Amino acid sequence: MNDDDVARCFSRWQTANPHPTTELQYRSTFELLVAVMLSAQTTDSSVNKATPALFALAPTPEAMLALGEANVRQCIKSIGLYNTKARHLMATCTRLVNEFSGRVPETRNDLESLPGVGRKTANVLLNTAFRQPALAVDTHIFRVANRTGLGRGKNVRAVETALLARIPLQYITDAHHWLVLHGRYVCTARRPQCNTCLINDLCDSLKDHTLPDAKTT
Repeated sequence: MNDDDVARCFSRWQTANPHPTTELQYRSTFELLVAVMLSAQTTDSSVNKATPALFALAPTPEAMLALGEANVRQCIKSIGLYNTKARHLMATCTRLVNEFSGRVPETRNDLESLPGVGRKTANVLLNTAFRQPALAVDTHIFRVANRTGLGRGKNVRAVETALLARIPLQYITDAHHWLVLHGRYVCTARRPQCNTCLINDLCDSLKDHTLPDAKTT
């Protein structure tokens, strides 16, 4: 896919969905941080089923610390790895209260210093909460980028670098959400909806008559 095709892809996605956003449900930057931490290795829908009860009891770091780890575990027990995630949430809330005055920090280094927060989670916060040009490459984005030719790479960091270098500036802030939604609902792993895809005439896989099953590494 050449640079003109890349621009056409994002232009079409923007026309179809001018204001894309995450499907995680939240009311504050802190709740978004919690939801993204909980979403690791599970679906957004599973997180959205568990977080209303948690956020009703603990909408702030201070409230979550007061709630206690055992009660946090009880609220999120339907989510995979809930024991580890509860422990990370408590440790992160402690850091937020003691080092950041209870606020979610706005820089990558500070975000990645929080327990349980890696580059992908930090990128989601930087992009969704703070509107910075960051891309959190998950399984969906990795697959879409490699399969279509938008930005190929053998690992998530390589794909992130390739995409940031190729996506036109006017689309970069919302690119993460368009790519996730495209991978989640159109360019799916097993049965991509090529016949109804908005960019099927631009996709490298269809030009080559192949559909490689790219996976995160």
